[in-house]
Amino acid sequence: MPDTALTAHPTDPETYASLHADAAALLGGWQPTSPDAAAARERTLAILAAGPVAMSRQHRPGHLTASALILDPTGSRVLLCLHGTFGMWVQLGGHCEPTDETLVAAALREATEESGIDGLRIDPVPIDVDVHEVACQGGSLHFDVRFAVLAPPGAVEQVSDEAEALGWFPPDALPEPLAGGTAQLVAPALAALRRSPLRR
Repeated sequence: MPDTALTAHPTDPETYASLHADAAALLGGWQPTSPDAAAARERTLAILAAGPVAMSRQHRPGHLTASALILDPTGSRVLLCLHGTFGMWVQLGGHCEPTDETLVAAALREATEESGIDGLRIDPVPIDVDVHEVACQGGSLHFDVRFAVLAPPGAVEQVSDEAEALGWFPPDALPEPLAGGTAQLVAPALAALRRSPLRR
């Protein structure tokens, strides 16, 4: 039999202790990019008061997720995913895992897994926070922290099992149907690209 004292389980509060501490510190010091993002940040800080369990998808009242808007090196295209479950175009991202030490790491892992692109670089300052309903655990809330990610020159995407398709689109000509909250990422992502050392 396995030694359960040595085997971490995602529902054990301490499993997400480091990630929870990182999320609280990151959002506590973050300057929101819009009034809606400011309201979502306050709601996210409130759910974090539940402790490390708020990072786990098992937390029915809601849990944090991490996502990324991937841009090409020129900022003239963004990479979106046609999600296989709800059939809408959306930025890449998903649930935090016990192995993620930071929200930045979670977002970068999700972006890499779902795009199939190696060498992605992430701006560590969030560009948005959004709270929305999902079907997790029979109905829950995602408190999604979003980041800007830069693809390397010549990057070629590979569709993952979670997507029907991946596509590059001009920021001012996003595809339909588009998931709510995705369009609002474009302006802060482009602003992050302009001020970030990622391009240098």
